[in-house]
Formats: sequence, structure tokens, C-alpha cells
Amino acid sequence: MARRDKRRRWRWVVGGIVALAVAAVALPNAWVWASASGHVTDYGASDDEATAPVAIVLGASVYSSGEPSPWLRYRLDVAADLYESGRVDAILVSGDNGQASYNEPIAMYDYLVSAGIPSEAIAIDYAGFDTYATCVRARRVFGVSDAILVTQDFHEARAVAVCRAVGVDASGVGDARARANRSTWTYSWLRERGAAVKAAWDVATNRTPLLGDRETSVEEAIAFTRANRAA
Repeated sequence: MARRDKRRRWRWVVGGIVALAVAAVALPNAWVWASASGHVTDYGASDDEATAPVAIVLGASVYSSGEPSPWLRYRLDVAADLYESGRVDAILVSGDNGQASYNEPIAMYDYLVSAGIPSEAIAIDYAGFDTYATCVRARRVFGVSDAILVTQDFHEARAVAVCRAVGVDASGVGDARARANRSTWTYSWLRERGAAVKAAWDVATNRTPLLGDRETSVEEAIAFTRANRAA
């Protein structure tokens, strides 16, 4: 009898731990999807109509040659089209430059310039070490209050939720070409479920990323584009 009661207690303990673990993942993801609802779309979809002063391109892997990885190129292609179609007036590239031998923002900048985007229309954030840092720095360092976030479709909900939580009126335009590689896309989507937990924690604790002096490069890029389009 005592042994049976002990087993029952252990089942309750294990069940409680499992329930807490499920809640710890489910609740942050519910927050992400609720916060991003109505503010995200796939690039080129029928409801892809958002406009904003600036497009923020979130960083991704860059090869040792300095060339953007395919998924980063997809993001940059979307941003370039948003600019050329007049839906944004500037592009803020934000990524990891934590090592002298690795520089996502410069690779992104060079790619956009080679694609025909005026260099004066591009602002560079060298300390976008993660999505939360990019969003906070966009608001507090670059003064961005309204933006289109450009990333892969599986990532855009989290990016939009975080940016909106820190004061950026953000919409998301997700590149959906990654779906062609189903296994990689599925892995990335599942990885996002864990990343949402960290995002919720960062927002809840008001984590302060690396900041720095106020920069005016986004405002200058917007002014350049508007002056040239009006000419």
C-alpha cells in the first residue's frame, strides 16, 4: 500500500513537471502569435501591402568569403524590392559584428549596393546580435518607431512580437522560399518554439542589450530617399 502511494506521488510529481515544461513553452509562443496576429504576411501574398519609413533586415549567416548565405540573400532581395517599389524609404541592416573576421552588416550592405540600392539609403547596425537586440537598438539607438521587418516566414512572428513589445510599430514581411527545403524549414520552425521562450524572457525582464550613442543614419537615409524621389 505504501509502495503504491509512493508511486502515485511520483506520477503526480512527474506529471506536474511535464505540465510546467509544456506551459513554459506554450505560453511564450501563444504571446508571440497573439502579438503578431494581423501584422505579418508572406512576401508577395495578396495581403502584402504594408508600408513604413524603414525596412529592418535581420541578420543571418555569412560565409567566410563575405557572401551572404542563401536565406540572408532572400531577405535582402525582399528589402531591395520594398525600397525600389517605394514601400520603404530606407533600409536598416542589423546583424552580428562581434568578431573582426565576421561581419554580417557589411556583407548585407555590400549586397544591397551591388543590387542597385543607393548607399545613402542604407543604415548599418553593427550590434544586432539577436532579434531582441535589433529591435531595442532600432528604437533606442536609431529612433525607429515604425518599420517593416524582413526575415524568413518562420521567424517573422517572433521578430514582430518583440519589436512591438519594445516600442516599434512593426509589420513583418516574411520570405517563404525557405519552404522549398522542407526538412530545414521544419527544423527552423521547431527551433523558433524554443526561441520564443527566450524572447518572452527578454521582454519580461527588459534586458538591456549593447546600446551606445544615438545615431541619425536612419533619418538621414529617409531624407535622402524622399529628396531624390521628389526631385
